Amino acid sequence: MNDLNFLDWFCNLRNVLKQEQKLYVIEEPVPNKLVGNASRVEKDTYKKYLDDMLDVGCLMLATMTHELRKQHKDMVAYDMIQHIMELYKGQARQERYETSKALFQCKMVEGTPVRNHILRMIGYIESLEKLGFPLGVELAINVILQSLPYSLSRFFLNFNMKEINKTLPQLLSMLRTAESNM
Repeated sequence: MNDLNFLDWFCNLRNVLKQEQKLYVIEEPVPNKLVGNASRVEKDTYKKYLDDMLDVGCLMLATMTHELRKQHKDMVAYDMIQHIMELYKGQARQERYETSKALFQCKMVEGTPVRNHILRMIGYIESLEKLGFPLGVELAINVILQSLPYSLSRFFLNFNMKEINKTLPQLLSMLRTAESNM
């Protein structure tokens, strides 16, 4: 599994577990075993955790590569996630570096379609978010606006003077409109 596959796998796993209300299984370590005088509620909660842990562990193993499955078959879900995160931590750092470098060096060439440029930049921004390095909408918009050629400087000035708050897709739509009016 390479970094991008790992990130996709991890994001998909989190989405499924969130939907199934079992995300806590990979976010919290296994609770201590109950003592003999535990209440009925505590016993039920502990049993639910163990059942959910088994379900999540099976799901994780079923969606891993053969090599990872062999390494993790005797682990509980929380420990699997911790180990896999450790395995991919260094590679994720390199991926963050390469992606942020590509994003910050991205400049739109005069006369090329704004759509392709902005979509490429949004892709870098979304990749950074998946890698645990979200820029936030304001900074992302600033990076995009700084990458625009001189021909769109009027748009840039107008956008900043009016202090427009937009999402990235809305910014793309506005830029396409400005481009068609040029």
